[in-house]
Amino acid sequence: MPRELLLQVTPEIAANELLLKDYLSKQIKVSPKEIQHVSILKRSIDARQKAIKINLKVLIYLQGESFQETKIELPVYKDVSSAQEVIVVGAGPAGLFAALQLIELGLKPIVIERGKDVRGRRRDLKAINVEHIVNEDSNYCFGEGGAGTYSDGKLYTRSKKRGDVTRILELLVAFGASEDILVEAHPHIGTNKLPKIIEDIRKKIIEFGGQVLFDTRVTDILVKNNEVEGIVTQNGDTILANKLILATGHSARDIFELLDKKKIFIEAKPFALGVRAEHSQQLIDSIQYSCDYRGEHLPPAPYSIVKQVNGRGMYSFCMCPGGVIAPCATSPGEVVTNGWSPSKRDQVTANSGIVIELKLEDFRPFAKFGALAGMEFQKSIEQKAWHLAGETQKVPAQRMVDFTQNKVSSDIPKTSYVPGTTSVEMGQVFPGFLSQILREGFKEFGKSMRGYLTNEAILHAPESRTSSPVRIPRDPITYEHLQIKGLYPCGEGAGYAGGIISAAIDGEKCALMIAETLR
Repeated sequence: MPRELLLQVTPEIAANELLLKDYLSKQIKVSPKEIQHVSILKRSIDARQKAIKINLKVLIYLQGESFQETKIELPVYKDVSSAQEVIVVGAGPAGLFAALQLIELGLKPIVIERGKDVRGRRRDLKAINVEHIVNEDSNYCFGEGGAGTYSDGKLYTRSKKRGDVTRILELLVAFGASEDILVEAHPHIGTNKLPKIIEDIRKKIIEFGGQVLFDTRVTDILVKNNEVEGIVTQNGDTILANKLILATGHSARDIFELLDKKKIFIEAKPFALGVRAEHSQQLIDSIQYSCDYRGEHLPPAPYSIVKQVNGRGMYSFCMCPGGVIAPCATSPGEVVTNGWSPSKRDQVTANSGIVIELKLEDFRPFAKFGALAGMEFQKSIEQKAWHLAGETQKVPAQRMVDFTQNKVSSDIPKTSYVPGTTSVEMGQVFPGFLSQILREGFKEFGKSMRGYLTNEAILHAPESRTSSPVRIPRDPITYEHLQIKGLYPCGEGAGYAGGIISAAIDGEKCALMIAETLR
């Protein structure tokens, strides 16, 4: 029987198969030649002490013990071209994994995506970065793969109680992701590698009889006697089906407005909002690893901070080691920031959203908008930032220490944010209570991470699309909307997920619930 061991080793040993075998042979008191194979089951970094260690969970096979390389394969899909149809609105992780699950269950998905295919999106990303042109249907948030495709591809989730995380990771591996994502404590695919995986998922959906329609925006949901009948597109085309998975993402404001206009029940949901802070990656490495040079065997260091400031949670969000800041507006007249990293995380800068939890009472000035009050609060900040920065895709920026001292920065160095920055006192962007919490919070962050509070760090505003400002209520057992039969609110946009993995899990669950009703 293979032996399972938990151990701590140096980064050098963890990175070298021969050194690891030699180390393990001493632990289990055998010759290195007797070790046939070592499978690494889990890997994480322990940087709490000055001497950094790698935590490993391994399975050791000795000579004579049965070991076979296993290849992760896709489920057996059957042709569903003539099967009952289910409309899936949105080709993000929730929609794509819902579509795959529907095929596995013998149902035909018709995936409706307002944006372009994953490669076609690139021209629009270049346009927003270089020409400051925002395509409302194709951008960092909208298009094949959703917001995660070109904004990092992080796979870490706390949603293990919600579903089978391993299944989603294994599906991604079967579609071409590195098997490392099954091992790493904080798995990450990378913005450069995720598009090909997304493209292959779409090809598989089409191969087995599903449909994927790009450049197709839903403008109406047909409902009769509180039951879904289908959808209408921007071209006036009607697609009929009595099962609809609504997986439009956290930025599909027109869908929220449509539901509100049709008096389909939705509700305001708290979310978090703040800035995106950029440091040099070398500085973050020196803080986290307590060294001047991290060496070749340690990855660029991430960080995670949570503080309570004036009764509010202030925390790092979507931290991108070796990454860049991107423009994520979805309409002209607004600016929004987000961050991403390539698979190697080899950029010289590190960035993270630094956000504050909001409460429903914060939206009172927008109470006339009812369930859309949080969305309007969000829009007001994005539009104000756009105006203050010069009414282009430049964003308001300020040096971190200057911000804590209410002082306009005399200059802003070039940052990774390609459209550029405008020196602005951030207090003008946010309501007074938020600015005050951010100022006090950064001082607290500086106490926890010595060196973090520095004027070399540049704040970009706003980081405002952390999650949906709206929840679309559904039955906790059936996943069906509380009011409209056949409508399945799904993923981040409906308020039930917070990232690629949790959204994919939610998409699968909605598909399973639909299949259950049709049995």
